[in-house]
Amino acid sequence: MKKIKYTYMILTITIMTMAGCNSFLDQLPDQRTELNTPSKISELLVTAYPGANYITFTEAMSDNVTDNFGMGNVENINTDPYFWRDVQGINQDSPTFYWNNCYAAIAASNQALEAIQTLGDGPELRSQKGEALVTRAYSHFMLVNLFSKTYDPATASTDLGIPYVLEPEKVVWKNYERRTVAYVYEQIEKDLVEGLPLINDNNYEVQSYHFTRRAAHAFAVRFYLFKRDYQKVINHAEIAFPSNNFLNSMRPWTSTYKEWTAEALSLNYTKATESSNLLLAQTTSWWARRYRGYRYSTSNDIIYSVFGGAGRVNVIGAQMAYNVWSQGNLSFYVRKFTEHFVRTSINATTGRGYVMIPLFTTEEVLLSRAEAHVMLGNMDQAFQDLNTFVGQRVMNYNPNTHNLTEQKVMNYYDVTDPQEGALKAVLDMRRAEFMHEGLRWFDILRHKIPVTHRTHTGEVYTLEPNDLRRVLQIPEDALQAGLELNPR
Repeated sequence: MKKIKYTYMILTITIMTMAGCNSFLDQLPDQRTELNTPSKISELLVTAYPGANYITFTEAMSDNVTDNFGMGNVENINTDPYFWRDVQGINQDSPTFYWNNCYAAIAASNQALEAIQTLGDGPELRSQKGEALVTRAYSHFMLVNLFSKTYDPATASTDLGIPYVLEPEKVVWKNYERRTVAYVYEQIEKDLVEGLPLINDNNYEVQSYHFTRRAAHAFAVRFYLFKRDYQKVINHAEIAFPSNNFLNSMRPWTSTYKEWTAEALSLNYTKATESSNLLLAQTTSWWARRYRGYRYSTSNDIIYSVFGGAGRVNVIGAQMAYNVWSQGNLSFYVRKFTEHFVRTSINATTGRGYVMIPLFTTEEVLLSRAEAHVMLGNMDQAFQDLNTFVGQRVMNYNPNTHNLTEQKVMNYYDVTDPQEGALKAVLDMRRAEFMHEGLRWFDILRHKIPVTHRTHTGEVYTLEPNDLRRVLQIPEDALQAGLELNPR
């Protein structure tokens, strides 16, 4: 059996700045090992998931936040996105940090794939190959949806994509090309379709931290939803939940969750034992510590306009069961996250914060299938999925009172087309479920929803559907790899 050495080689365009000014390449030459067994390749693939998250900047860009003047945390990673400015800063929770970590994860996937090929690509390596292909697809998917225009079949063949990297780095500096969004999507689909059947859940010690078959199908659901291939959304959702047993895996907001304190909820929300969490990722982030105290955060008015209650009426006509707390009576939030703080040394007072993030959940699969049914005109199935969700999100649920119907959504949204009303209801349910999780921004992009932000002094800023600032600027370091900047 042949042997291959790896050094966690990484794209030069993803120069890391996690610790001082040293690049990621500078830090890793001594971590070499021989990738000569399936178990060693599996160990490498632990690093094939991005070690950063997008929540801080995607929440700030969305309509989930407002100017909570008086809150203490004023930082570029929160302020710049609120005004849709290119973020000044490259440290954790910034777009640059996310870009770097995604390409670091891609480098690990590619190194694993190269090792698998060198070792003969035998059946004993099928599961590792599947995980490597799907993780490579996932990181590219997230990058293209943040740093390129949202997929549109009418323009995808000309819209600038991001580099789709298919092999490990062999040189210090290498030029890359962005190609097109259509090309990136083609490569993502190729990797996903090839990799998914190879995955073996039994290969994982803790399944929630890896792409199991269910999690990979959940990824396929999201991919095809963004690609607007709605029948495949439904197909993959039904493979992920073959018995349509979403109820057994949904978060128990109307029972267990409702009884917990804020601390207990934050500890349990992202646990591997929570069946809703189809895939979790450990990310370097201050989000759990700071999101409640950012100046640009979620207000009383926003939280209750989405959840209902406090005199506000949502499409359900009832307050949703999410637990809400407030800080300074200004920032209102659901306590979903807890920080794992790691000191730089035993006696140090400084360190790094880590946050577990749900990358895919049962609820996302269900609501994505509901949206797909709406878009295909399958209204009965769409409302069945919507009401499965509603039944788990309203205290003292009464189907006769709380269930959504065509007439109810048309009345609430003041529209004459039940399909339009149902789509708005799906998007509102997604907004409620994923509050503080960063996914609202992607719905805003997909459906070209305008966003209005205000300041406490009355200034109004609006991001229109075709505003170029909806596409994040690629990092300045990427210029060294010959990449073209996004237009402004």
